Amino acid sequence: MRRVRITRRCFNCCRAVLTLSQGLFGFSHCPDSEQARGAAGAGRGTDPGQLTQNGQRDIPYHMASYGTIHMGGAGWGGGTTIALCITCFVHIITFLLILFLIEGLGRLRGLQHLDLSANRIRRIEGLSALGSLRTLNLSGNLITKVEGLEKLFNLTALNLSYNHIHDLSGFQCLHGTSYKLSCIDLHSNCINDINHLLHCLKGLHCLTNLTLEKNGKTNPVCQTAGYRETLLQTLPQLMVLDGISVYGEPVDLEEGNLNNLQCLEDILDCLISPGSPSSKHQVSEASRREAPPNVLKPKRDTDPTSESDRESGKESNKKVVKRSKIPTYRRTTLSTRCHSNHPKNLEVVGRRAEILTGRQSNLEKVDEMNSNATEESTYRVCFELDQEKERRWKAEQAEKKLTEHVKELQKHAKEEKNIQSMAVYTTERLKELILKERDAKTRLQADIQQLKGETERLTNELNKAKNKEAEHQKAMQALEETLSKMETQRLQQRAIEMKHVQEAELKASANEREVQLLRISLRQQREKVKQLHELLILKEQEQRKELETRVALHGPEFQDALSKEVAKEEQRHEQRVKEFQEKINMLNQKYTELEDEFRLALTIEAKRFKEVKENFENAAADLVEHQQNLFHLQQKEKEMTSLIQDLTSIVKEQKAKIAELMKSNEEATANIKCRTEELETVIEQDKAKAVQVELLKKENGKLISQLTAQESVIDGLKMERKIWGQELAEQGAHLSQDRGKLEAKIEVLTNEIETLKKQKEQDSDTIRIKNKIVDDQTETIRRLKESLQEKDQQMRKQHEENKKAQKLLQVQLDEKAVEFEELMEKLERQNERKEQLKQQLEEKEVELDDIKKAHSALKKKWQGKGELLSQLEVQVKHMKESFDTKEKKLIEERNRSLQTQRIAMEKLHEMDDAFRKQLESVLAAHEAELVQLANEKQKQIEAANEKVYCVEEEMRQLLQEMANNKKAMENKIRRITSALSDIQQDL
Repeated sequence: MRRVRITRRCFNCCRAVLTLSQGLFGFSHCPDSEQARGAAGAGRGTDPGQLTQNGQRDIPYHMASYGTIHMGGAGWGGGTTIALCITCFVHIITFLLILFLIEGLGRLRGLQHLDLSANRIRRIEGLSALGSLRTLNLSGNLITKVEGLEKLFNLTALNLSYNHIHDLSGFQCLHGTSYKLSCIDLHSNCINDINHLLHCLKGLHCLTNLTLEKNGKTNPVCQTAGYRETLLQTLPQLMVLDGISVYGEPVDLEEGNLNNLQCLEDILDCLISPGSPSSKHQVSEASRREAPPNVLKPKRDTDPTSESDRESGKESNKKVVKRSKIPTYRRTTLSTRCHSNHPKNLEVVGRRAEILTGRQSNLEKVDEMNSNATEESTYRVCFELDQEKERRWKAEQAEKKLTEHVKELQKHAKEEKNIQSMAVYTTERLKELILKERDAKTRLQADIQQLKGETERLTNELNKAKNKEAEHQKAMQALEETLSKMETQRLQQRAIEMKHVQEAELKASANEREVQLLRISLRQQREKVKQLHELLILKEQEQRKELETRVALHGPEFQDALSKEVAKEEQRHEQRVKEFQEKINMLNQKYTELEDEFRLALTIEAKRFKEVKENFENAAADLVEHQQNLFHLQQKEKEMTSLIQDLTSIVKEQKAKIAELMKSNEEATANIKCRTEELETVIEQDKAKAVQVELLKKENGKLISQLTAQESVIDGLKMERKIWGQELAEQGAHLSQDRGKLEAKIEVLTNEIETLKKQKEQDSDTIRIKNKIVDDQTETIRRLKESLQEKDQQMRKQHEENKKAQKLLQVQLDEKAVEFEELMEKLERQNERKEQLKQQLEEKEVELDDIKKAHSALKKKWQGKGELLSQLEVQVKHMKESFDTKEKKLIEERNRSLQTQRIAMEKLHEMDDAFRKQLESVLAAHEAELVQLANEKQKQIEAANEKVYCVEEEMRQLLQEMANNKKAMENKIRRITSALSDIQQDL
């Protein structure tokens, strides 16, 4: 055995790899370690720890000081004893020691890798001081509960397979971001409850690899239905489960690769450490100390063997010289092979030297004992001296050869030093490559995490966008319902207003016809007056002619005839006077009766007129209030239109952003644009309807003006009634009927006003609902505006389009204003015509005062007017029937429009379904891209692992070559030392 002693000076507390292999390694105590321990820290009371294959150990004191490790086995060419500062160990692996408890590791604060597999440990304890521990292997034990891992903040890999674990509550202490546990192996255990497993593993944020089933070794949890899906859903940080990735691809576990990388780093640190040359000298010193002298007895029959050995040595030297052109590492291996193939040659040379030394000692004794011997003895001695001279000559030649061989060995040593320097350089390069690969790996992991975060953020944004779209759809449905209600209400209002307009038109036409009849009657009366004037002129001419043909006035005949005719005339006159007086009396009585009746009628009419006036004033006040409410509602509707425009613009921005996020769905953007255009058309329809409402309000104003005009007409008619009392008395019945009609109309108007109030209340409720919806939408829109500031250009374009649309609307409004002005001018003209008619009526009244004889004709005309009124009533009935038919047609058109609206809604739903399908296809493509990225990264990782494997193989080859070279050097040094010792003994 050789002993290699490495103290604190050699390694300077470097990290060493301590591997305790089953069947190969054991611990023993060395006296040199005691000296090192006394130099490092004397005064300890107990002996250093002793670890052997029998399981005897005293770890605490041994770990705190210098220990001695006996590493025996075929791979080390004997055994080496290493004295190390074990507090700096990085790897401790125990396979042979049967442990029942984990204890004595309190001072191994720099320990990073611990393997306690294949023991009888029942409880996890004694690991609280190992703060820098990275990997822990406790497989093949008797553990039933996970515990004692609270202080292992740097632990990344944990192997608890082949145990009896059923309680995982110890993982709850590792929840949070301060722990780095990423790989857990729990196959071949007794885990039953999946809820307990999820509860314990949910808080491990860095967990990426979990193994509960491997090579047919499972847990009872793995047999539950949906085991894999539930784990992957509740543990989103998992990337590999049971050796299969999230995408269903088998993954090679990288724990062994990582451990190998770390072990390689530690080995490289050991190789680069400056104490490595001293180890060679210690090896040489130990070999010199431990080389046992092989002393043999001298024999006389050794010449042929020495000559054969010499010849074989020459042949071997010739072979070595011939193969000197081979590279250094090949030459060293060949030299070791030559020495291993011919070990007996040098052994024979050593024996020969030992025989020579023995014979020399014997000759000296013979000279002392037999100084007075005979010539025979001198002859023999001379003969032997000659032989010895020959042998010495041979030994000198062998010494020369050995010196040449030593020079060659020194050259080999220099070449080995060069090889070592090259190995150090290659190890440094390998170290840099490993660090680079590590950095690349960390970058890839960071990229993967970023991609995960981006995918989660994108999914969240998609979900938010879907929710907002659903809310917008709901709001659109509510708006469509309110619009349909408003349309129905407006249609009803239109129908009612059309009825009123038709009635007013009928009244106006009747008034115009009456005016025309009055004109015709005036013309006829003027013609009659003219005819009367002509008749008077003719009569005067006839009277003149008769006067010319008359007899003299003073004649008797004329006087007799005059007297007779005067008497007759007086009688007639008296009779007529009597008749007229009787008639006057009768007429006075009738007049008094008519005056009484007229006074009663006037009082009744005054009361009714007051009531009508009061009702009219109340209606006027209600109209003012309604106008104010309508004004406020119009302002609110304008604000609503502006808000709706903002909403449409913001919806467009939303859709544009969604299109940018998708980047490959132009069809989806087209559908969104179509939808926005439809919304704009709906909004334009709303605007048109608002304009129609304004027109209806203007028509209401016109109707009010017409009512005022009718009131003025009524005043004129009252004046006429005062003048034509007699006619009013006769036609009281007709007037009462007209009054009843007017009262019925007033009731109808009051009912209409009440319906309008109800409609306004309903409109106000709908507007409140719209306001609430708009408020909700404004809140969502404010949130969206923060994320949509990049779309200012599109907004500007849309603003320009809106400005153009506003300009068009302003042009339309200007045109409508011009039309309104024309209508106002027409109204003014009609008012002027009415004033002219009033003047004509006044003139007619003056003429009627002069012409009382036309009373009978007027009565007849009034009868004709009654007939005309009956005809007008018939016409009104016909108009009502036509209006009913028009209403039916409008109802049918409304039903058709509703059907078209339903079809449009179905189309919208189809478009929504298509948009959703496109979104799903985009998501699938995104997931496929993620899968491709993951595959590429896995390929990169596999390539890096292959590089690491190649580097490991090269390192192994280099180490093997170094070991072989060391063995060859040791053999050569042994032979040289043996030869030199023989030469010294000969000398």
